[in-house]
Amino acid sequence: KYWDKLLMSVFFIGGIGLYLIPGFDVMRYEWSEPLPEWMRILALLIHLPCFLLLGWVMRENTFLSQVVKIDKDRGHKVVTTGPYAVVRHPMYIVVIILLFAVPVALGSRFALILAAFLTLLLIIRTNFEDRTLHEELKGYPEYAKQTRYRLIPGIW
Repeated sequence: KYWDKLLMSVFFIGGIGLYLIPGFDVMRYEWSEPLPEWMRILALLIHLPCFLLLGWVMRENTFLSQVVKIDKDRGHKVVTTGPYAVVRHPMYIVVIILLFAVPVALGSRFALILAAFLTLLLIIRTNFEDRTLHEELKGYPEYAKQTRYRLIPGIW
């Protein structure tokens, strides 16, 4: 999908910036006030449960791909178990948490601005992906009615 290539290209470049900006902000130019040490430690600690959740998501959904596509050759079907029973796009919410945890762990307030922008890109991608799945994946509209929330239970 053309929109997916565009969004993910920008996301990839921004993802590199998520690690570069803290180097300039915290280590080189000190653009912003350093974040408190307890915040940085908490952000580091958040990484482990996030990686465990990502592993669970990947184990539940063997159809995950870097690009939005229906993998008909492998018999792509709707996954409704594990975290997919709670939200339709559990991997994205974990990635969003990590997008904010990385700049905090590295102590950069400026990189949080980029994290917010990258989060917006993922939300846009979620919208497009959901539309694609509704149109192209058998059983997805029923699943979407049953599992109402895309990212955050009770909110969206």
